[in-house]
Amino acid sequence: MKGYIEERAIEVANFIIGYNATVRETAKKFGISKSTVHKDVTERLEKINPKLAIQARKVLEFNKAERHLRGGLATKEKYMNLTKKGKKKR
Repeated sequence: MKGYIEERAIEVANFIIGYNATVRETAKKFGISKSTVHKDVTERLEKINPKLAIQARKVLEFNKAERHLRGGLATKEKYMNLTKKGKKKR
């Protein structure tokens, strides 16, 4: 594995842990795809630093478990804003 990939995997994991970041936020921050974030954390980091990989995976699992709640809140907020602007609810 190339050195810059190892460094990126460690940086990605530290960002996820430090900011309690989602895969999407992490991918955007580093300019990589969501699948690359997953691969960095689940496969590459396991070989480089298993303890860091476990910590990062815990954050990702928590975010995955709660994503349906965040999506529901975002939808609720969207429709609350629409009704405040004078548009009718359906």
